[in-house]
Amino acid sequence: MAKCFLPLIPLFLIVLLLAVAVSESKAYSTTTPFEGHKPEKLSHLHFYFHDVITGDKPTAIRVAAPPGTNSSAVSFGVVMIADDPLTEGPDPSSKEVGRAQGMYVSTDMNMLSFTMVFNLVFTEGEFNGSTIAMYGRNPIMSKVREMPIIGGTGVFRFARGYAQARTYKLVGLNAVVEYNVFIWH
Repeated sequence: MAKCFLPLIPLFLIVLLLAVAVSESKAYSTTTPFEGHKPEKLSHLHFYFHDVITGDKPTAIRVAAPPGTNSSAVSFGVVMIADDPLTEGPDPSSKEVGRAQGMYVSTDMNMLSFTMVFNLVFTEGEFNGSTIAMYGRNPIMSKVREMPIIGGTGVFRFARGYAQARTYKLVGLNAVVEYNVFIWH
């Protein structure tokens, strides 16, 4: 009689071990307070974005254009990569406070509008070494455009907010754009 229970002992041990292992596993996620960060501060940043496409030292270049883009009045499908200076004032020779590094793509078939994907990298002042991630739609012919701030690094870790852009000056394809950025961090 004892022999008929003998094959069941290894099965019983496996089930027992699995039960112990399952009870010892960790949860997939936990919510814990993040030490050293309390997103309680609202900062307002004001600077000028210089997008230079023509000339000897462009800061933005076209890296892709699908067939038919040249016949499109809104350059639909054009992809631009940029490393544009951010300055305190509208003059390109004013103090540089950072760089706008990223890309913009013409994504509207009916009007001139870009999808902007940029890291605003600060190189001066209290935000030196910090970045802001901006992602959104920029209908550039509108007087004021608003794009979301979706994150950041350094001082702007866990940032959220919005950026308002106004074209300050447009000469051919080169633009100076005034930015007012409001960030909770």
